[in-house]
Amino acid sequence: MVNPIATLLLESGAIEFGDFVLASGARSTYYIDIKAATTNPAILAAIGKTIADGWDFDIVAGVAVGAVPIAVAVSLASGRPYAIIRKEAKDHGKAGAIIGDVSEKRVLLVEDVTTSGGSALYGLATLRAAGAHVDQIVTVVDREAGAHEALAENGASLLALVRVSELLDG
Repeated sequence: MVNPIATLLLESGAIEFGDFVLASGARSTYYIDIKAATTNPAILAAIGKTIADGWDFDIVAGVAVGAVPIAVAVSLASGRPYAIIRKEAKDHGKAGAIIGDVSEKRVLLVEDVTTSGGSALYGLATLRAAGAHVDQIVTVVDREAGAHEALAENGASLLALVRVSELLDG
């Protein structure tokens, strides 16, 4: 396999086969356990460096929980700040949906796995509402199940480090 991130994911056992219900509600015969894979510092560092070296941005952002370690890894590899997009806005403490300053900044939104694109669409809308300039989402794995099209309809492009077809064919 030529794709080094795909190789790392396969070698870590991130692909499991069985009967799974995904966050999108869809059923699948395989599951991509990115969260477990990114607990391995070598895999997380490789993902962070690949994204940091491949895109230009002022700040990187990820939707809690799965994309946060990826945003942190990209931040560390690039030396640029990161932001966390909460699943829902807080109404206590420092209220809000975003931790970090994204206003008027070029933001790169990262995702762990995209299926229908729901989480990425939420992140995109939340960032734009906060005044961020965002039109690119980088996902570690694209399940090739509609996220690309859904994001394009919202003026954003989805770029994948790995497509699921690479993992299933690998």
